[in-house]
Amino acid sequence: MRINKVIKETWEQHPDWQEKFWQFMRFGIVGTISSAIHYGVYCLVLLVANPTLSFTAGYAVGFVCNYFLTTFFTFRSKPSSRNAVGFGFSHLLNYLLEVGLLNLFLWIGFGEFLAPILVLIVVVPINFLILHFVYTYKNKQ
Repeated sequence: MRINKVIKETWEQHPDWQEKFWQFMRFGIVGTISSAIHYGVYCLVLLVANPTLSFTAGYAVGFVCNYFLTTFFTFRSKPSSRNAVGFGFSHLLNYLLEVGLLNLFLWIGFGEFLAPILVLIVVVPINFLILHFVYTYKNKQ
């Protein structure tokens, strides 16, 4: 019981931790939705195209959904040229990392349907850190 009390008191004394926690939870929800869209489009396009092209098509559709959900829901912000450029740049880096990992996992032999899932496991935490910086850097200046 004592440890629960300490955790509760610490949590209540740090409202900034609470906001970061809920922000990360919202990021997870948005990421799940965007990833499902990305993977769904990937699987559909994979019926007629190679894995890299299919992954790119899924990424593009997921990107648009992800930008608006991330802006409005995760970081409770408004679209702006600054966050659009930052989001776009972070996702360009993210895309290059994802395509590289996709092809690495395919080369290792994980298969066309499992490889994109493994890619997401690796890049989601990296993407959160980059986007957190993009959306909160202005507030720290």
